[in-house]
Amino acid sequence: MNHKILLSLILLLCLLVSTTTAFAAKPIINADNTYYDVNTGLYMLQGNVYIEVANRIITAGQAKVSLSSLEVWGSGGITLTQDNIYLTAGSVYVYGSQKKAMLEGGVTFKQPNLTITSDTANFNWRTKLGIFNGHVQITQDNNTWSADSATYNIETNTLQ
Repeated sequence: MNHKILLSLILLLCLLVSTTTAFAAKPIINADNTYYDVNTGLYMLQGNVYIEVANRIITAGQAKVSLSSLEVWGSGGITLTQDNIYLTAGSVYVYGSQKKAMLEGGVTFKQPNLTITSDTANFNWRTKLGIFNGHVQITQDNNTWSADSATYNIETNTLQ
């Protein structure tokens, strides 16, 4: 049962930048402490959370998972790497059933020749759009500019 729960956590967190739904590799999961809180109905991963699935690596200080609502809360220095994408944030809240995620606490999204920083970001896997808000700074190739918000299409690698 515990393996199914941890696999569900991985699948929800990996949706942040996933453009595919197939996972071929067995996940690697490490945390200092893993348990189920019967009072809240949440599965808890605490301390040095490390999740690796295929070419995705996710780290956090802690994560909470609700399988009933398909929600994930992660905090304590979120990082996600996949292929040429590198993402950091202070915290993440994943609405798995809606295929959306909200990141806060200083978001940095990097790909070759593109860096976007902002206060917050929202990702929608159905539309493949990342919307960055608050003190947005974009560096693309050798050009840098600021904006109140920016929308980036992860699938087409274009700013809109």
